[in-house]
Amino acid sequence: MLPSPGGSQEEIRRQNLGAVLRHVHLHGPTSRAELTSGLGLNRSTIGALASDLAAIGLVTEEVPTGARRAGRPSLVVRPSSDRVYAYALSIETDRLRAARIGLGGLILDLREASRPQATPAFEAVRPLAGLVRDMERRITIDGRCVGGAVAVTDAVRVADGTVRPGGADERLGAALAAEFAVCAGFVTGDLADIAAVAEHVRGVATDSTHLVYLHGDVGVSAGLIVDGRLVVGHRGHSGKVGHMVVRPDGLPCGCGSRGCWETEVGEAALLRHAGRAAGRRDAVREILAAAADGEPVARAAVDRVAEWLGFGVANLVNVVDPDVVVFGGSLRAVYTLGADAVRRRLGETARPGTRQHVRLRAAALDRDAPLIGAAELAFERLLADPLGSRPAG
Repeated sequence: MLPSPGGSQEEIRRQNLGAVLRHVHLHGPTSRAELTSGLGLNRSTIGALASDLAAIGLVTEEVPTGARRAGRPSLVVRPSSDRVYAYALSIETDRLRAARIGLGGLILDLREASRPQATPAFEAVRPLAGLVRDMERRITIDGRCVGGAVAVTDAVRVADGTVRPGGADERLGAALAAEFAVCAGFVTGDLADIAAVAEHVRGVATDSTHLVYLHGDVGVSAGLIVDGRLVVGHRGHSGKVGHMVVRPDGLPCGCGSRGCWETEVGEAALLRHAGRAAGRRDAVREILAAAADGEPVARAAVDRVAEWLGFGVANLVNVVDPDVVVFGGSLRAVYTLGADAVRRRLGETARPGTRQHVRLRAAALDRDAPLIGAAELAFERLLADPLGSRPAG
């Protein structure tokens, strides 16, 4: 981010500090010379900014190893990943995950626990806090947490295998505030939204400013990035694409409607087409593995789901007109195995002007995307104003 015109010298300096920190956070160790070229600032300004960031403990500066050129080598600016960190949490369908992620995106520590069926999101905070306290035992005395965020799945499976809406509510924020005094002000968001941020910033869609990220588990939801920004809707409830009605005379959905897209592409649909009992997520993995090995029943089940996946994607492409559609969660494997069916249905249904340019991609980060995206949200305040949240030291 370059400084806005008309700002005071202090405002410009703070913006430039953020630009340098953001660059090394996203791109890793970078020489002063590369920062000068990449950010369009002069060499002395970059040197002063890097020195200021080092003085407050956000970066370190090192002589590059193996430098043999004549003259003084350009110092390498490196994010202080082991000292400056954020907590990233995820409340998923059947598991809870907590990670400590250093500046620069390095996962420093990772813990996981099971999530009982039908547990409301706010009831998952206490066991997540236990995972965080366990991680805290390994933190050095000069470590500093600069924020935290939690990604929450928008559906839960109940004991009989059916699905009902879940996700974040006001009770989650209160529970987080009560448990996490060490990193107050946790950001909360839908898992698909946060995973979309991860794939946009560090994954398969770094070259895109308009993307749709589709996440599949017991339900189907989407994260939308438009003009490089996450779109969450008026009340934060956009992206519920699994409840697009694609078959008005179709199966009942847990949302109370009938013929929703997730009844045709969700994990329950895959189980149904493969003749397996509903409610077993391990069976979903078994079907996908069998399909990859060419087992006919599993292969046919995946192809049928892939046909409906392509149909729904075509409708989304017609409406949103993204550069890229990214498939994550269980939809990643469905797309990978059934890409031909997805593309064929997309070609039959989407408008010619959109289907010709949209790219379809399997998620790169996949399992860790909710945690990586949560960390990016948690770091945002620091990156926007490095002087507003100084590590101790």
